[in-house]
Amino acid sequence: MNAAAGQLLRSALHRRRREFLRLAGWTLVRTVPVLLSGWVVARAVDHGFLAGRPGEGFAWLGLLAAATLVGALGTRQVALSLATVVEPLRDELVALVAHGTLNRSARLGGPADTAGVARLTEQVEIVRESYGAVIMFVQTFVVTATSVLLGLAGLDPVLLLLVLPPMLVGLGLFLAALRAMARRQRAVVLADERLAEGAVTLIAGLRDVTACGAEERVAARAGARVDAAASAARSLARLTALRTTALGVSGWVPLLLILVGTPWLVRSGVTTGAILGAMVYLSQGLQPALQEFVRGLGGSGLWLVVALGRIAEAAQLPEDPGPPAAGPVPVPPASSSTPAPGVELRGVTFGYAGAAEPVIRGLDLLLRPGEHLAVVGPSGAGKSTLAAVTAGLLGPQAGEVRIGGVPIRTLNTSEPELLLRYRVLIPQEAYVFAGTVRENVTYLAPEATPAEVDAAVRAVGAGPLAERLGGWDAPLDVAELSSGERQLIALARAYLPPTRLVLLDEATCHLDPAAEAVAERAFARRPGALIVFAHRISSALRADRILVLDGNRARLGTHEELLADSSLYRDLVGHWESAGPGARSQPAGLPEDPYRVDPVARSHFADHRGQVVADRAHRQ
Repeated sequence: MNAAAGQLLRSALHRRRREFLRLAGWTLVRTVPVLLSGWVVARAVDHGFLAGRPGEGFAWLGLLAAATLVGALGTRQVALSLATVVEPLRDELVALVAHGTLNRSARLGGPADTAGVARLTEQVEIVRESYGAVIMFVQTFVVTATSVLLGLAGLDPVLLLLVLPPMLVGLGLFLAALRAMARRQRAVVLADERLAEGAVTLIAGLRDVTACGAEERVAARAGARVDAAASAARSLARLTALRTTALGVSGWVPLLLILVGTPWLVRSGVTTGAILGAMVYLSQGLQPALQEFVRGLGGSGLWLVVALGRIAEAAQLPEDPGPPAAGPVPVPPASSSTPAPGVELRGVTFGYAGAAEPVIRGLDLLLRPGEHLAVVGPSGAGKSTLAAVTAGLLGPQAGEVRIGGVPIRTLNTSEPELLLRYRVLIPQEAYVFAGTVRENVTYLAPEATPAEVDAAVRAVGAGPLAERLGGWDAPLDVAELSSGERQLIALARAYLPPTRLVLLDEATCHLDPAAEAVAERAFARRPGALIVFAHRISSALRADRILVLDGNRARLGTHEELLADSSLYRDLVGHWESAGPGARSQPAGLPEDPYRVDPVARSHFADHRGQVVADRAHRQ
């Protein structure tokens, strides 16, 4: 098992220790009939039937029947407890695969990763089923084998001499072959992936193949992949013969030794009932458990290791940082003699491929609580990438992002509720789901009161929209909402929880300038920090500071400072402005009129700056 797959399994078991222990407890209850079976049969034979007391013999067998009912109850509870261990892992794997597939496609800059889709639809389900099966096989075998050995020792310790050595030899042979079997199982999975990927490509270009007369060449390539998949499957099948050998040594040899050694056992003082009880232990307890363990671990176990390894590779998991620290992630106090930490980027570098030029290089940024930052730049400058890195959706190749003094990587490994206390990101394409207006708005804050919901909706300017839709409990028809209306609902949803940082990644691009100003000013008045990744330069005029991205270079300053020092920022401002007929040409250097606009446009700038001053005074 590779390190990433091992990390996934260890993490899943660590987070659900309580559920796993509950499952183990019910597995013990499930195997009560196995623990009592041989011992009860021995008592029924020795003290009942052979002693001429059939009533006592039947009483002992009645005890075994009662134990069977207890085992049935345990079996039911095991099935219910297993779901609490397995299903959360499936949800986590779906998120990992989706994240890895999107990252892979973004890095390659080409079509979607079809192998990633296969992992999502097939391998996640394989892991889900195999994970549950392996847990059951291993737990059942360990508990059953322990029960059988204890039962044999209770009947007569000499029986262990005939059972324990061959069982250990057979298990050792099987476990020694598992690594080689896992390699061949991986080869089968990779061959199937290549075959599926080639089939998708072939079907998509079938017309071109026919037009170019390349049928024979393409058929040969496809046939080679089919042959490779078949060869890998045959190689695995040959090696799985070891499973049968191991099962024969560990399961059948002890039974044979007891049968052959019966005269010696009788001379050693072992009773007839004890020998019959040992046969029951082996045939009804140990052998079925061994069969399930060997066949399950050699089948489902191999699929689990290989499929989980492929999912971990696709997700590009980081190296295992070790077990998480005990206790919750520390939250800085709300009130202190020193200001609470805000948002900090320390030497952050990020690129989509190792050999490509980084989109962000060595970025340092400190944002105080309550500060409003606008990020501007030409298309492709890295605004959305910076938003994803700051929000923790993308991990930087170097450097660190901290929110409220806590590394974003630490927050990503915590509970979602804790992460929500630190940051919320609203992308350009707002997500609205089928449900009522209230359900959409309170999705991130389900405990919000009606007054808080109403205040959030009206603060971002979505009050008229809620009224037009029919009120809080009116069902939403997502198809009938415009892009701007979806953005208003998403803005109200993000406004409601008291997060330390709000990131608006062109989240108001479908609103008109007036509605955009209302929404941005509402978020700027909140106690937390605000970063607006702007598509209009007017957003910069409302900000305390502005970050200009130009390739992997960045420049930070106020509006006036950047007009004086950044030619790119002056160009961006110029694109937004409309040069009126009264515009004058300016000498080189600092423009005499830095806004270079007609009186009407200049009045708009004055209005913006006056509102910015008022907003800052309100926050202070």
